[in-house]
Amino acid sequence: MAEDEKTKLLKLEDIPGVGPATASKLREAGYITVESVAVSSARSLSEATGLSTDKAAQVAEGARSILKISFMRADEVLAKRMTVTKLTTGSENLDELLGGGIETQAITELIGEYGAGKTQICHKLSALVQLPEDEGGLNGKALYIDAEGTFRPERIDQIAKALGMDEVETLKRIVYARSYSSDHQTLIVEEAFKIVPTENIKLLVIDSIISHFRSEFIGRETLATRQQKLNYHLHTLLRLAEAYNLAVVVTNQVIAAPDVFFGPAERPAGGHIIAHTATHRIFIRKGKGNIRIARIIDSPYLPESETIFMISEKGIEDPPKEEG
Repeated sequence: MAEDEKTKLLKLEDIPGVGPATASKLREAGYITVESVAVSSARSLSEATGLSTDKAAQVAEGARSILKISFMRADEVLAKRMTVTKLTTGSENLDELLGGGIETQAITELIGEYGAGKTQICHKLSALVQLPEDEGGLNGKALYIDAEGTFRPERIDQIAKALGMDEVETLKRIVYARSYSSDHQTLIVEEAFKIVPTENIKLLVIDSIISHFRSEFIGRETLATRQQKLNYHLHTLLRLAEAYNLAVVVTNQVIAAPDVFFGPAERPAGGHIIAHTATHRIFIRKGKGNIRIARIIDSPYLPESETIFMISEKGIEDPPKEEG
């Protein structure tokens, strides 16, 4: 049996030091796979399960040991990178900008003002992720966390019809959650460790990542607390993406930059925390009519460049050549 096949068969009880009672506590807290335990900190495990910090650290280390999470050679890292897959956006231009599409095991951040097209992309991706891999999908479901009340199932229905997909089945394969506060949003993502493997979730969307944090933490004296909570939230998303090889897409707002004399007068909200944690950052701005301009502003390997796409009945797509 291949190594990856054996890993899929691992149970919580296979972790050294984990008996039926401890396994039950882990499952009740949402840790139902060895991978979800391995990527968690001892503190988060302890708080979620009631285990002592020392016991939680032992359990986490045991999970990492059986998954062989340790130092790796660069060629082994490359082999692991080969498991990364790409989700098409439905726009060849945007796919090319992103090096083939939305990457799994990563956070892709869509930045822009209201009406820039961020939510349209998220709706389109939630349908496309359900397609087979040979058609640009990931053959899985979407988990859509709506922080601003902008999710519209009727828009999914319209996109599915335009793509020739079954509208009813497309809607059934999108798991929806409305978040009402930053703590609630954080809890939903923690709970996602339960449903991602059981529901075959391959795309997690948060629209928008920063909304609740900005409205709840007002004033410079609350900034440190806000950024600490946001940092934890983002790293939980990264652990989820890496543990289950899924794509994470978050939208972000822009704020005015009145102190800037040269360059853009707007910058992404969230400060350095989001800037340092998001894998790929795409700034989207409005063009003429339904045209939108997307620009890579930060990425580990994608060059800074830009392209165009348009908002349409299909969600987003490439504009006709003459409009380019």
